[in-house]
Amino acid sequence: MNIKVCPIEEAINLIGHKWKVLIIRNLLTTDHQRFGCLQKGINGISQKMLTQQLRQLEQDGLISRKVFAEVPPKVEYSLTDLGRSLQPILESISTWGKGYLETKGTDSKDFIDD
Repeated sequence: MNIKVCPIEEAINLIGHKWKVLIIRNLLTTDHQRFGCLQKGINGISQKMLTQQLRQLEQDGLISRKVFAEVPPKVEYSLTDLGRSLQPILESISTWGKGYLETKGTDSKDFIDD
């Protein structure tokens, strides 16, 4: 029996959680980031939730985790090539979101730069 899969459903399963998209957004701005930097850059995310989402993104092959052998331990996160391939998708979402906000009367000077 051949089971059909929906590519949109698969993509949403990978990045559909709001925190995952924001983690990817933040990692697109730099080559790598440490945990604390990521947490500061994502308003409202708890340490537990960030840890869970980073583990899931790593398991799915969208980010990589590099541990440095030093005391205290240093860990950096970066996007894999697969994760970086999401950039045009997030840019399209941002463009759409800006248009939506403008139809709601939000002044573009109030937008956060991506």
